[in-house]
Amino acid sequence: MKIIGNGRMITRNSANPWYDDGAVAFDGGIIKKVGTTAEIRKEFPDAEFIDAKGGVIMPGLINAHNHIYSAFARGLSINGYNPKGFLDILDGMWWTLDRHLKLEQTRYSAIATYIDCIKNGVTTIFDHHASYGEIKDSLFAIGEEAKNYGIRSCLCYEVSDRDGKEKCMEGILENEAFIKYAQKDDSDMIAGMFGLHAQFTLSDETLYQCNAHRPEGAGYHIHVAEGIEDLHDCLGKYGKRIVNRLFDMDMLGPQTLTAHCIYVNPHEMDLLKETDTMVVHNPESNMGNACGCPPTMEIFRKGILTGLGTDGYTNDMFESMKVANVLHKHNSCNPNEAWAEVPAMLFEGNAKIANRYFKTPLGVLKEDAAADVIVVDYDPLTPMDATNYSGHILFGMMGRSVKTTVANGRVLMKDRELIGIDEAKVMAECRSQAKKLWTSING
Repeated sequence: MKIIGNGRMITRNSANPWYDDGAVAFDGGIIKKVGTTAEIRKEFPDAEFIDAKGGVIMPGLINAHNHIYSAFARGLSINGYNPKGFLDILDGMWWTLDRHLKLEQTRYSAIATYIDCIKNGVTTIFDHHASYGEIKDSLFAIGEEAKNYGIRSCLCYEVSDRDGKEKCMEGILENEAFIKYAQKDDSDMIAGMFGLHAQFTLSDETLYQCNAHRPEGAGYHIHVAEGIEDLHDCLGKYGKRIVNRLFDMDMLGPQTLTAHCIYVNPHEMDLLKETDTMVVHNPESNMGNACGCPPTMEIFRKGILTGLGTDGYTNDMFESMKVANVLHKHNSCNPNEAWAEVPAMLFEGNAKIANRYFKTPLGVLKEDAAADVIVVDYDPLTPMDATNYSGHILFGMMGRSVKTTVANGRVLMKDRELIGIDEAKVMAECRSQAKKLWTSING
């Protein structure tokens, strides 16, 4: 039994949302009780006590769309790369990188990402993987490191026609094999989805194959209308919009996650709503790729389950929250925009998305929920309570403010010290693997 206490506590439980001096007791991977520090310590006097030292205690963060394979792109300069648009970015940077990724580099990309997640208080991720340099067993390698480093992970492989039929089928079979493996895993720490790149790199024949190989109960994880080129391709080839094509292919539904949705219209939003399909907003990536601002506020207000991701741009969900807030204010020229919607995406939407794939309640501190708890080193300079903590998070916190991270009851970091990880050794090997990758790309 362990207790984290002596801190201001945000529970995300509407019945008891806030404690001035709160504590959470957990045993194994499950929360046993939440209350004041005095109450919890009195009830469990023999429990190990982790002192929040006046920091803010809150549920572990969730990233609803990430790309582990992009980890070694940081600082990479590719010879001749000078993109003029989104398709140039895909082919010149991301597809070039993933075509050279070998299994060991995928593994170390995962290790680097998971360490960064721990440091930023992220305890659950939904990852969308591509490694056309070596496809087979790539999800299993990532899943192995997810277990080693203690981060709850829902994984998929990015199926695409872009590198030919043989590799496309390898991706399909990798998804199928990993989903079946994850469905048999009883840890509630690993899940699988069926990954698709984007409709403009997927023929009807490929989509039929995906449907044929998709295990029962799994949905799709796909980029939708991230660039205007994707929409133009769909209209030109199929005479319909992207969401309509996915609907006609029977690929929408409560288990399917659509990333971006920048160029979708109200009719497509209605289809997403009627099918209960999930949407993930990735503000930094959309801005960095100059793809445009999605109608996320309209999507959210229609009642579509909407979450927040990073698209591999960062592992800091507080950073993603800040960027989403200013992006939609800037885009709408409305200073009142996004105050409520963006926190709801991060703290409510992401938890609901995650709980479509994981059984234990996530994103909340309450009895019988997952023992995913973080402590943020934050001492408010103004009054902080249940009515204004979103403002404190937005303007006062960042990922590296996290000092303690617990996932599934396992202490992964305490007082900024990673537990059981030789970080210097791991980072040295990551740099070595990155150098091999860069050399293989540039020669």
